[in-house]
Amino acid sequence: MIHKNKKALTALALATSVVASGVTALSAYAEGGEQTVNWTREQASQIELNQDNTLPYTDISKLEKLAPGYHMWDTWALTDRDGNVASIKGWKVIFALTAPSDVLPGKVHDIATIRYFYSKNGKDWTLGGELFPSGSALGSRQWAGSAMMDNGKIHAFYTATGHKGEERLTYEQRLAMATGDIVADNSGVRFENWGDHRIILEPDGKHYQTKEQAQQGEGGGYAFRDPMWFKDPQTKKEYLLFEGNSGGSAADRKLKPEYVGSPEFAGQHNVPPGAVHANGNIGIAEVEGGDFSKIKMLPPLVEANYVNEELERPHIVVKDKKYYLFTDSHINKYADGLTGPDGLYGFVSDKLIGGYKPLNGSGLVLANPADNPYQAYSWLVLPNLNVVGFAHFGDLGNMSIGDVGNQTPEFQFSHFGGTLAPTVKLSIKDDRTKLEQEYEPGWIKQ
Repeated sequence: MIHKNKKALTALALATSVVASGVTALSAYAEGGEQTVNWTREQASQIELNQDNTLPYTDISKLEKLAPGYHMWDTWALTDRDGNVASIKGWKVIFALTAPSDVLPGKVHDIATIRYFYSKNGKDWTLGGELFPSGSALGSRQWAGSAMMDNGKIHAFYTATGHKGEERLTYEQRLAMATGDIVADNSGVRFENWGDHRIILEPDGKHYQTKEQAQQGEGGGYAFRDPMWFKDPQTKKEYLLFEGNSGGSAADRKLKPEYVGSPEFAGQHNVPPGAVHANGNIGIAEVEGGDFSKIKMLPPLVEANYVNEELERPHIVVKDKKYYLFTDSHINKYADGLTGPDGLYGFVSDKLIGGYKPLNGSGLVLANPADNPYQAYSWLVLPNLNVVGFAHFGDLGNMSIGDVGNQTPEFQFSHFGGTLAPTVKLSIKDDRTKLEQEYEPGWIKQ
């Protein structure tokens, strides 16, 4: 850890050098070269809630559980190979991380299991059960991913967290997949004949931080998770997006002009020493020739060094020949000296690789209302610009999310949603977005 006084002097020297050199971070590239773009402190400092990005207040206590007996949170739809929401003999399918509803909300990630649901109308969902046969998935538990169908098969991508059989929970994260058969009839949908589960990608330590690198410094997070399938409609090449952290340890990370912003902003903006621990990024890997055994890791699309440590569940929607890259983040994941809400964030480019700029200037697309700042999370934008998420914690007053675990079990259960939140509709024009409408919870609209 660099001494605070020394770090402050380094930040001051940086600001001075930026102004002197005339370097503009708004167009500067990150460590990945032309492919990787920085989300800067200047851009993030422009975040503010307004009528175009603030979700309506939701009374979580009045939401009906979609799956009685289970908490559910991160949710994704079965898609076809081109990324459209799939229909199997008229059935839609969604997947979600789940845990029994008698488990404390703060412990659900420790036992997360993927379950699936099916529906004819996209509103009324029937629980199908666990996606994988019990005990077959890798990791001690499974975190979020995606699912794509092709020629009657399901290719399920997920995060294998920890290791099977471990006595003490660990948090190593790897991208994994398995392939099975889809069976659908008048009674519903099921998945059978699963092949072997396998790890398809692990962090390289250069572009994407390993668990060992993350553990070398105090503070900061570690992530290598949330594989999301994407096929580029222009090139027809296929990819996986994922959440990561910039490679190396905190001690190796230096404050650079391109992390801060324009010379004018850098000249009057103080970067606190603790900001070094924020190093979130959005990763991408190419599935070469559509062969899942040949996955090539590429430099990240976006880095948030000294800005934010967690850019979760990245995914892309293509509209009007533009690539809209979305991600989620929490209030408490911003670097020291910056603030931002639990929200859906986004970037836009004219091409898949390179050139991304924050939507709405700051990156903020949707946020919870100020009087209910944790009411929903883990938003996913569908191709038709409907946005699904889950009901998180409601009506906490002035309490921070970190304080919830200190409350009684009765308090935690009564304030936790653990079901799907109202679906909302976005509109997008160039680099601007607007919240248009709210629908029923969990409605996967056509």
